[in-house]
Amino acid sequence: MSRPGARTPDAAYAVVIPTLGRPTLGPCLHALAEATGPGPVRVVLVDDRPDAARTPLTADIPHSLRARTVVVPGGARGPAAARNLGWRAAGDVPWIVFLDDDVVPGPTWGDDLTLDLAAATERTAGITARIEVPLPADRRPTDWERNTAGLAGARWITADLAYRRAALTAVGGFDERFRRAFREDADLALRLLDAGWTLTVGRRTTTHPVRRTGRWTSVRLQAGNADDVLMTRLHGRHWWRRAEAHRGRLPLHLAVTGAGVAALGCSLLGRHRAAAACTTAWLAGTTEFALARILPGPGTRDEVLTMAVTSVLIPPAATWHWLRGRLVHRKALPYTPFGSGEPAPAPRPAARERLRS
Repeated sequence: MSRPGARTPDAAYAVVIPTLGRPTLGPCLHALAEATGPGPVRVVLVDDRPDAARTPLTADIPHSLRARTVVVPGGARGPAAARNLGWRAAGDVPWIVFLDDDVVPGPTWGDDLTLDLAAATERTAGITARIEVPLPADRRPTDWERNTAGLAGARWITADLAYRRAALTAVGGFDERFRRAFREDADLALRLLDAGWTLTVGRRTTTHPVRRTGRWTSVRLQAGNADDVLMTRLHGRHWWRRAEAHRGRLPLHLAVTGAGVAALGCSLLGRHRAAAACTTAWLAGTTEFALARILPGPGTRDEVLTMAVTSVLIPPAATWHWLRGRLVHRKALPYTPFGSGEPAPAPRPAARERLRS
């Protein structure tokens, strides 16, 4: 990637990468450095690990990017807060390109990004990349691989998304109440659209590999149901349609969990016939959910076991996080383009550390 001078001033950009120090950061930065086209005026790495776990990130940064790279401590407050710190620390550049630390920009990424920015109108707030998720060719994908593959069709995900700095300033950036990498991107997109900006899809291509994960990841992901509650509070019941987001199975999870709780309660009260009926309903719902996840998959012993166990745990986990979200976000006010009525959090000053070559 060339030095940042080979572009018009209006196409100047900085790259912001929140990171947890994962091994994928190195390949991401090397792909960025090796891509053809004008390079960023600055690369901001927001180190969002807890202080106790922090080790230097210098080894992951290619030599050609070191003079333009700064590291900002994020404080482990989540990706929304980390991105806000990053774009505010990036300097006075027209465009901020957010990358996740586990993506791989394509070989012509810089040239394609330059064309994307050149095609933007004055009201274009953001330009997303085309995300590709490589799946195995010799077998059917696992549940986790299919989950990751859904990113290829997701709208406005910040795995690779260029935002106009003026648009970010106008709406106050990301909402830091979203503490996970979930829904903070859709929330920002809806607020920008409500404020009269437009969003579009660019031509650049970025690969999002399927990372290794544990058996219980699908259960932990149910924490996102609390964020869906916040989205409903902010943007109304039909935000799914506007954001073109997948609705998910929450209503079914609530029904299955309710049947299980009712079966237990009836059994304790000695109402055995009602308990049997509720148990049958719970078993039918759980079996349907497990089969919906097992049948499209590779059918290996480990995959079937994982799907069977987690299909029992996911409905109550989803219900718990949904109830928790209703409690935590009960005072959240609806968003309006002219202010939600809630004071915006004061921007935190960014502590920068420039890397030496």
